[in-house]
Amino acid sequence: MDFRLQAFKRDPIEGKTSGTIRFAVINSDKAKSYPSNFVCMLPLKMQKGKIENVFGDTFGDKGLDIALELLKDALKRENDFEVKTELERRLKLIDPKQVNQVKCSVCGKQFQAHRIRKFKQNICQECLSKKYGARQ
Repeated sequence: MDFRLQAFKRDPIEGKTSGTIRFAVINSDKAKSYPSNFVCMLPLKMQKGKIENVFGDTFGDKGLDIALELLKDALKRENDFEVKTELERRLKLIDPKQVNQVKCSVCGKQFQAHRIRKFKQNICQECLSKKYGARQ
């Protein structure tokens, strides 16, 4: 079976600046038009081991891998900027392997962020020890 994602934009509601984007999983082998080749909707949040939605019931344990594959494939094919940003956001929600890295405001080196309450800027451990080493 050849599964793909199809994006649907909802019109913005009063008070909201933008509409929401939903993704339907469709089977390209089954038919050419949307309603007849519909499989299920892609959920926003997925976890391994938990089957709480139709997507999980349909794809089982392989659901997380299939969702990642579908999102990456749709990201390559998509031209609309809003849909691309939504796809990237969903990839970040699903893929736990990504590490949040920030740039040091002193030396500019990339490092894994951890919050230090009294410092407002992102400062790496080396610059922190150089600047405030005697105070610790």
